[in-house]
Amino acid sequence: MAANIPWSDLADVYGFIGNSLLKPMTQTATVGIDPGFWGSFPDFGNDGIAEAVAGCRRYAEASVACAAGGKDPVERVSVEYTRLFIGPPSPAAPPWETMYRSENVTVGFGEPTFEMKRLLREAGLELSNENHQYEDHMGIELLYLSTRCASLGSSVEYGSDEIDGEAVGAPDPADSDVRAALDFIERHPLGWIGAFRDRVARAYPDGYFVAVLGLAERVLMWHVGLARDRD
Repeated sequence: MAANIPWSDLADVYGFIGNSLLKPMTQTATVGIDPGFWGSFPDFGNDGIAEAVAGCRRYAEASVACAAGGKDPVERVSVEYTRLFIGPPSPAAPPWETMYRSENVTVGFGEPTFEMKRLLREAGLELSNENHQYEDHMGIELLYLSTRCASLGSSVEYGSDEIDGEAVGAPDPADSDVRAALDFIERHPLGWIGAFRDRVARAYPDGYFVAVLGLAERVLMWHVGLARDRD
């Protein structure tokens, strides 16, 4: 099961989107507004992901036109980021899982935060939390998933070999790790990204982040479906 999943590409995709959600574009990479970046973005041969990538590329193409008109597209995305995820007065689309697990939650520190703290600790990951984000932030969850995918990719590569010209797959423990990663996807990011994206869409229906989150959701769904089919 593990050897047939493009772990390295998935790690890169989750890493890019995760980082995009943790800092405004003025403080991070600006490739998201480069149409060429999206032209080479992996779609994993899936129509839904390809459609989402095309939506991101259309936004980037509009940003080029925006720049040609004398407006700063990086500043525009950064203003959107601030309005959505920081405020004031409060985030239009809170980026923490706790806020989407029950109705009328106003404090972004709950059971999902504690669970993410535990998962990060068990994985030996230390959160460089200069922005003082709760651990159940969507960006952090996707970065955690990125590290899991990178580790699984290394495990598959290390465990694969050939005997008498026949490919030998990764050792069994990798498959249990794959199942743990899938359970994480379903319990955490995939379980609330739809509601999160809806909040983003209400504030910025044609914005950058509704497109990026739509892409993330498509990739998460495809990833789970692919792995389950090959289990």
